[in-house]
Amino acid sequence: MHVAGVLDRVTRAAVAVRPVARATEPRGREPWRRRRLAVAVVVVVAVLLAQMAVAMVTAAVEQTPTIDEPVYVGVAKTYLQEHSLRFNPEHPPLGKLVIATGLLFAHARLTPGFTGDQGALGRRLLYESGNDPWQVMLWARLPVIVLTLLFGLVVFAFARDLTGPVGGVVALALYVFSPDVIAHGSLATLDVPMCGFLLTSVWLLWRARRRPLRHLPLAGVALGAAVATKMSALPAVPVLMLLAVLSYAYARRGTPGTGRRGTARVLALGAAGAVGMALVALAVVWAAYLAVDPRLRWTTPGDVPAVHGLRGLAVDLLPVPEPFRDGMRVQFGFENQLWRGFLFGRQYHGSLWYYLPLALLVKTPLGTLALWAAGAVAMVAAPRLRPAAPYVLVPAAVLLAVAMNGARDLGVRYALFLPMFLAVAAAGVVTPRWRGAFGVTAALVVCVAVSSLRTSPYYLPYANEAFGGPARTHVYLHDSNVDWGQDLGRLADRLRGRYRGERVWLVYKGSGVPSAYGIHARDPRRVSPDRVRGLLVVSDSSAAGARGRLAALIEHSRPVDEVGHSITVYRRT
Repeated sequence: MHVAGVLDRVTRAAVAVRPVARATEPRGREPWRRRRLAVAVVVVVAVLLAQMAVAMVTAAVEQTPTIDEPVYVGVAKTYLQEHSLRFNPEHPPLGKLVIATGLLFAHARLTPGFTGDQGALGRRLLYESGNDPWQVMLWARLPVIVLTLLFGLVVFAFARDLTGPVGGVVALALYVFSPDVIAHGSLATLDVPMCGFLLTSVWLLWRARRRPLRHLPLAGVALGAAVATKMSALPAVPVLMLLAVLSYAYARRGTPGTGRRGTARVLALGAAGAVGMALVALAVVWAAYLAVDPRLRWTTPGDVPAVHGLRGLAVDLLPVPEPFRDGMRVQFGFENQLWRGFLFGRQYHGSLWYYLPLALLVKTPLGTLALWAAGAVAMVAAPRLRPAAPYVLVPAAVLLAVAMNGARDLGVRYALFLPMFLAVAAAGVVTPRWRGAFGVTAALVVCVAVSSLRTSPYYLPYANEAFGGPARTHVYLHDSNVDWGQDLGRLADRLRGRYRGERVWLVYKGSGVPSAYGIHARDPRRVSPDRVRGLLVVSDSSAAGARGRLAALIEHSRPVDEVGHSITVYRRT
């Protein structure tokens, strides 16, 4: 409630400095009121970011490695130690280089020349080299946490540029209280860094409408950082190039020689600026690979799939490093596979185009959904905000359309750009002058904050109140929406504290090694069902996809406990 009170004072201060008030008050008081508003905004921004930092660090300290993290952390260590690109080619190196900056302080040991696969590499680093996995993971996660906080400043600055400081505070509040951003911003993964760099590039393109020569190259750097972190940023490249042309054309409006010839000249220069931005982005991608290995040594692995047709032509024509090309081939190979999905209690093979919208409906706070919708409408309807709609709404829509047509229904992390872009759009709700707008907005922001704080520290399995909260998420969704292996340490504590000495049978979905946390259990699927007595512990994602022997074991067991809203403990007698 303290945040709500400060926000209310900010909004009242904003109302106090409207043009009508300035006309009736002494001039000497106007700068004072502006300074008071500025100080209040700085305080609110600091409080909001501090709250987010505490939430993310707490999650980082308490959670064991998720499924993807050991791979990225192990690869980051090989970057530092061997300057080798041979692991994890499906993702460019920049995000893993960010993770590597944390490992510099972890003093983790890894014997050079490891020859296994990338999953085994992560296990070797965390569990087989004498390192403390808790310490290694915390240091690996801290750089991503710092980046996530910096992207919060980008959200605030972008929304402030569009709507003023109060809108900036509203956008930042939605960002810092987003359970999905907190959850994935506290992990050593690539989703938040990619989305944040992309948002930064779009913000700089918006600013290029005033100073294109300054901001277009910077937008190229941010765009290159996004592509050099994760290849899923590639569909945004042509969109941002068109936005670069739009920004340049706006910056040169009203210049001499307006007719057809002048318009053609402006568009040609804008296109040149867009190409220049793309070349800067390309240079960043090359620099990321060269930072790992200046000699760019690379041998195509034997398991890289062949890609034909338009996709193969695109891979061959892109002027990117060869490891990037092979990474694209691996990603296209993933898209050609048949993945298993789970949605609202239904198991299926393949993908559903409506999976992400429904998953976002479950995992987004209700107040956020309302402000997203209202902000998007305001951005299209309000003349003041309409020029920003192509920048905020179009990239998000294009990326969402691509993600909805992907082959992997594995979580809302594939759409983490939405909590960032739509937080900026939501700032548009403060622009209408209808009575009560600020009060309704503040109330919705408070609802979002309460919903987010109530789920702490279990942000990964968050579901909003309409779907029963995080304890019920596993009924509707699975995988990284609920259970990504993060609660192995919490399970160890629960077994020691409440079930000491009992026999444990475990079906765990994750990359952690149970014995490293003091869990000594057997797999119930490898013995006769009549021998499974005692505690049956099953990750909720495994339970969601259970069939055959495991499904029968669960059906004839009694649930007695749950851990972290991601693991269920059953008793069998």
